[in-house]
Amino acid sequence: MNTQDSFFLATLLPSLILLADLCIRIGLSLRVVMQKRSYSTTMAWLLIIVFLPFIGYVLYMLFGENRLPERRLKRMRQSRDLYLRTPDKLLPFVEEDWHGGNLLYTSLHRLAQHTFGMPALRDNILQLHNKPADFFKALIHDIDQAQLSCYLQFYIWSKGGQADAVVEALIRAAQRGVDCRVLLDDIGSRPFLRSRAVRIMRRAGVRVEKSLPGSLIWVLFTRLDIRNHRKLVLIDDSIAYSGSQNMADPAYFKTDAGVGEWIDIMVRLQGPVVGELQAVFAHDWFQETGELIPFGEIREPDKDRPDTLPAKPMVKQAPVQLAPSGPGLVPNAIHSLLLTTIYSARSQLIMTTPYFIPDDGVAEALQAAALRGVEVCVIVPAKCDSRLVHYASRARFEELARAGVRICLFAGGLLHAKTICVDQQVALIGSVNLDMRSFWLNFEATLIIYSADFARLLADEQQRYLEHASELDQEAFRQRSWWQRFKENLCLLVSPLL
Repeated sequence: MNTQDSFFLATLLPSLILLADLCIRIGLSLRVVMQKRSYSTTMAWLLIIVFLPFIGYVLYMLFGENRLPERRLKRMRQSRDLYLRTPDKLLPFVEEDWHGGNLLYTSLHRLAQHTFGMPALRDNILQLHNKPADFFKALIHDIDQAQLSCYLQFYIWSKGGQADAVVEALIRAAQRGVDCRVLLDDIGSRPFLRSRAVRIMRRAGVRVEKSLPGSLIWVLFTRLDIRNHRKLVLIDDSIAYSGSQNMADPAYFKTDAGVGEWIDIMVRLQGPVVGELQAVFAHDWFQETGELIPFGEIREPDKDRPDTLPAKPMVKQAPVQLAPSGPGLVPNAIHSLLLTTIYSARSQLIMTTPYFIPDDGVAEALQAAALRGVEVCVIVPAKCDSRLVHYASRARFEELARAGVRICLFAGGLLHAKTICVDQQVALIGSVNLDMRSFWLNFEATLIIYSADFARLLADEQQRYLEHASELDQEAFRQRSWWQRFKENLCLLVSPLL
């Protein structure tokens, strides 16, 4: 090696690398600032870019912005006007009489309608399924009675137990001529999508498609951790299910995680709101396939069908509103809805969530509710399947408890139900966790149920959760070690990115 080459390697090359590093840091920092995101998110990314040279750049390019492929954005614009609006056939069911001007109902409804574009529809029949065995039994019964269509959409489909029985029911339905379609998140359901069961389903005539394909090639066009987190079932234009349950039998799902069986909740719906759920499924199906699904006629259930469903309390004539959220739709939509829900509470607010990482706005709203005299209770699992979430969540406990928020740790398994009950008048059930990912990254679905009868059913279920929970001991919690506090605060620092 000659002297000139040695000089270049020893002096100029390091200088060029440092200069390139400085230019990239400045450029990316300016880009982060100009995104106008929340203070916590902006600061988290700036710290990563500054303190993790090169690695920070790669992380930001992969996860820093909500990038979606141009083809998907184009299809989203096309199908938004077609599906995510109220079709003429549903207009007669739009709820306008809010029981003498109930302010809680009207404020939530007005915000949700303007934000999500879907009004509350009256005359729905609801059943709450709080046990997986009952949910699977009801679902398989409905699939076996289907005559026209069975559409299912889930984030996770995992083999084993009753989930396999659902596969068999769909195959039977397809073989008798029912239009069967399944839409699964490519990351969440990847093992199942590659399984023999899917090949058998497809041979039997069941359409199985992946949502938001994820691979090394797709990294160039989209952010891979943007996922479709919805859980929807639509049968014969007359029955729907939605809630927090993935297509996974808790007796077989993640049994080695050390957190116990997953505890979920689903709502079986009949009535006009089925049309709004149809629209969301059709919208998502079009994103992946480019295929339009026409709206069916909302039909009453066939009363001549044999009824072998589990005995469940039935709430009738309930107004229900669907709130679909996700990137590329309305920014901050579900976050605004949650803030309005918290600020609307006057006497009681009970929330359950498996992943509790509130941002500053939600944390402050919960504290303000407790300080103005609202009974605020947040029920979370005592054991979480994510260590990062576990520590980031605990970082908020002390300030919330000090304001009077009850933090209750559920010890009966991994409480995966995402529910909110406000003043025992309004219930929110869906797929949204109280974390940044659900607020801004995932495609989610939330049911807003304006029924005191149904809200009391949900409140009773939440009370059963509390029977297996213990309230946070503030004094003992304050005695935790410095090392524990450091881990919590460090995870909270990057929580906007989780």
